[in-house]
Amino acid sequence: MRTSKLTIALLTAPIFAAAAQRPTLGPAVRPYIAVDTAVLALTHVRVIDGTGAAARADQTIVIRDGRIAVVGDASRVSIPSGAQVMDLTGESVIPGLVLVHEHLYYPTGPRVYANLSESFTRLYLAGGVTSMRTAGNMNGYGELETAAMINRGEKVGPWIDATAPYLEGPGLGLPQVHELKDAAEARRMVDFWHDMGATSLKAYMHITRAELGASIAEGHKLGMKLTGHLCSVTYREAVSLGIDDLEHGFFASTDFVPNKTPDVCPGQADGQAAVAKVDTSDANFKSLVHYLIQHHVALTSTLTVFETFTPGRPAPPGLDVLDPILRDDFLRLKQRIDANPRSGYATLFPRARAMEVAFYRAGGLLIAGTDPTGGGGVIPGYSDQRQIELLVEGGLTPLEAIKVCTLNGATYLGRANRVGSIAAGKQADLVVIGGDPSTHIEDVRKVELVFKQGVGYDPGKLIGSVSGKVGLF
Repeated sequence: MRTSKLTIALLTAPIFAAAAQRPTLGPAVRPYIAVDTAVLALTHVRVIDGTGAAARADQTIVIRDGRIAVVGDASRVSIPSGAQVMDLTGESVIPGLVLVHEHLYYPTGPRVYANLSESFTRLYLAGGVTSMRTAGNMNGYGELETAAMINRGEKVGPWIDATAPYLEGPGLGLPQVHELKDAAEARRMVDFWHDMGATSLKAYMHITRAELGASIAEGHKLGMKLTGHLCSVTYREAVSLGIDDLEHGFFASTDFVPNKTPDVCPGQADGQAAVAKVDTSDANFKSLVHYLIQHHVALTSTLTVFETFTPGRPAPPGLDVLDPILRDDFLRLKQRIDANPRSGYATLFPRARAMEVAFYRAGGLLIAGTDPTGGGGVIPGYSDQRQIELLVEGGLTPLEAIKVCTLNGATYLGRANRVGSIAAGKQADLVVIGGDPSTHIEDVRKVELVFKQGVGYDPGKLIGSVSGKVGLF
């Protein structure tokens, strides 16, 4: 990510009164704002609208009171009197990213996950993420309050669909995760966290079918969607129970494990070994894809976290913002991974990635996230940009990958009428990029400015406020 000087010309005229949709922002947010005006015109910019349509050159976007008022050819759009004008010749604008497997915690020690909501929310926004779902909660009330504080304008960061603590059965053995006793307790847990303000649910590896079914039914009754990183329950079983989304593409599927015991996780290694043998032309795989699509179940790609486990892959971007101890820990882990050419991920990573593309090509709703957990190295903001690059490396076009990470995410969250694409009437969640990611996807890293509800944030200031300290707060 970088910050460059954009040409800003101010046209003198009366200041417009703020409308209700423009956010009220407190003193903790103000230091990171670069542009804050009621009427703004982004002129001569390339528009990549998030729908998968071809980029449109020499466009003007007029933003009024936090919403997109007009998008059209620069030669035909009239700039309102008194607007602040930004000449973005040579730049691109994409929708704010909508990523749906993010976290506000990070591994800081053996089986310990620390709450890093302060630094992470800044990094997500700096990377262009304006809406996100936390796919699993290790912080209880802290995560929910972070989302509420951002909504109130007291903290800087993306809009957050905040997930309740994990719904998990016995077997994980992690002190930060409660283990369910039965389906009745699953329903009580859903009810409790809904009352506390959670807006989404996440099931984990050792949940039983009875517990998962009860969680889905209770969540749906309360208007909450449920996703899952599964193992004990197969994808086909979860779909039959009404699940809304499945995490980690097909990396976590145990549908292909021979003689799998119901309600028992065969182990991550066994499940992944079975997936690594699946060909996208296989009839069983095609049948599973059809079943998911038939039941309108989304699939979340999280290629970034699996790239860190795969030998020979490049070092992930953004490591320099980590606390030096955490950075060195991860680099030592990467050395061990790269020294193991027999790693199963060498086969699994390209195979499972091809399965995600096959799902997308078949008409499935592919959405994306990054999962900053694992062994570390997945850095918010930076990894969200890397996820787009990996989708393209796997076989999507740049325009398709941008759509997966914008409009598709908004569609899953039920917010596509508000965010996820660039169109008149939508919220002005936009990312200004110094280049053309529709032809060179690596340009997606060149974030110049991030607009959320029409307010422009400086990515350099956001990153600078936490650089070298991520892992401490």
